[in-house]
Amino acid sequence: MGHFAESDVIERLLSDTKVWAFVGLGPNPAREVYNQARLLQGRGKQIVPVHPDGADVLGEQGYTSLADVPGDIDVVGVYRRAEFAGAVVDEAVAVGAKAVWLPLDVVDEAAAQRAEDAGLDVVMNRCPAIEWSRRR
Repeated sequence: MGHFAESDVIERLLSDTKVWAFVGLGPNPAREVYNQARLLQGRGKQIVPVHPDGADVLGEQGYTSLADVPGDIDVVGVYRRAEFAGAVVDEAVAVGAKAVWLPLDVVDEAAAQRAEDAGLDVVMNRCPAIEWSRRR
């Protein structure tokens, strides 16, 4: 496993967190982020849609940025292309999120290192649904 894919961190984020902000989550059910958010919502997580249009998704109020989300964020799912991931990670650090999760094929080593250096848990290039299915 890679440095940002440690099994104990993955397990802790899947089991011990409540609020997941999904950056890039809009109302389109054909998008992978929609499926991931729906899966985690079905597993008891509170999901927070963050998308430039601020649309409500899966029955949850949407926000246009992480800075607009009230309350604490446990995990920020970074569902943006890799070239935009660093800015989202930096915003997650700025708002005091506890962790960032970059899904499959979203890789930004420098951003992941910045988040880790700021004290956040980091998972990168892993799919929440796949990781959930591996749990015992």
